[in-house]
Amino acid sequence: MDNYNLILNYAEGNYKKMFREPDGLLKYKFIVPGSVYSNCLWDWDSWLTNIALRAFVKDDISEYEKGCVLNFLDHIGPDGRMPIFITPKNAWYNYNGNPETNIHKPCLAQHAAFVVKSYDGDIEWLRPHFDKLLKFIDYYYHNQRHSTGLYYWINDCAIGVDNDPCTYYRPAKSSASIFLNCMMYKELEAVCYLGELLGVDITFYKQEADSLKAAVQKHCYDEKDGMYYSADLNLLPIDPNSTLHSGAPRHWDSLIQRIGSWSGFMAMWAGIATPEQTTRMVKENLLDENAFWAPYGVRTLSKYEKMYTIKKSGNPSCWLGPIWGISNYMVFDGLVKYGFTVEAKELAEKTLTLFGNDIAECGEMHEYYDPENGAPVNNPGFQNWNLFTIKMGQWLKNLEQH
Repeated sequence: MDNYNLILNYAEGNYKKMFREPDGLLKYKFIVPGSVYSNCLWDWDSWLTNIALRAFVKDDISEYEKGCVLNFLDHIGPDGRMPIFITPKNAWYNYNGNPETNIHKPCLAQHAAFVVKSYDGDIEWLRPHFDKLLKFIDYYYHNQRHSTGLYYWINDCAIGVDNDPCTYYRPAKSSASIFLNCMMYKELEAVCYLGELLGVDITFYKQEADSLKAAVQKHCYDEKDGMYYSADLNLLPIDPNSTLHSGAPRHWDSLIQRIGSWSGFMAMWAGIATPEQTTRMVKENLLDENAFWAPYGVRTLSKYEKMYTIKKSGNPSCWLGPIWGISNYMVFDGLVKYGFTVEAKELAEKTLTLFGNDIAECGEMHEYYDPENGAPVNNPGFQNWNLFTIKMGQWLKNLEQH
């Protein structure tokens, strides 16, 4: 049996383990990532798992899909803060009672838009809740937007790419993460799509999407390296009374962080990078085998970085080099969008081999892997976005037919 069919058979036999019925604080049906995350509704996990499931599930799962979105909207605070994850007993709004922390990642409008598109534009289930979705977007605009036009993390808690050095152990509100800004750009696009269907004036959000794209291109693309990076906002304010600096006060309001993270390639996934920039990113960075391009996919941190390591850890999970299913897929998606078919094919084949080998040897998939030998590192039974491999396999089969 080839890897694609091996993975598909595994997924078809196990995906229902991720479905949950209403329970406690979770009033609607929902989807969990699997493994140790067996009873939690997570923000970007539920969105991405939903997309992956749609590639092969033929059953009607609409109530679980809509329920993920509605459960989060049900727990929005009066200021627009939304929990990162919800369990039957706890809606996680902050860490240890500290309100100065991150909220749900900007992907809820994207999740809602995906569900709406999956059902031929049926948006009536969302109509009564759309004002809450706008309040969520507005929270980011009013609380996590810098004067550069870039968005920043409040701290390094639950940022998705847990220990990304561009944010991890850095001062509060100092990291204009390329990961966050690419997500925010797509979130603004999604809320505009939904607003147009509902007949809501979304002019402000269209303008903000355009402004954010321009800000990311200006502040996060590095002409020297041909790569997108996060930006450092940790600058002291200009003191008009300072005699030391009065002759030439700084004229820059951010500094580029030349730390090679896979998140830089999300500028391709988001459609922010220009074709010329993408060519440099792929040729000069992605395909460098001493940096990102590994036998089993894309290293989450360039091997050139001193922080690079492959280790088993949880809270935070390790994003300092291991292969993750979602990073492989998002880079693959960006390659396809910009016409890098040969590179996309190689990455898809590597990913199918990775998960096929894991299922054949262990009977299940894991959360992340060693880039050199494909050995699983942590959390057996993890499904979640690993199921995107099926979409990659379907793309390969279609490519072969044409």
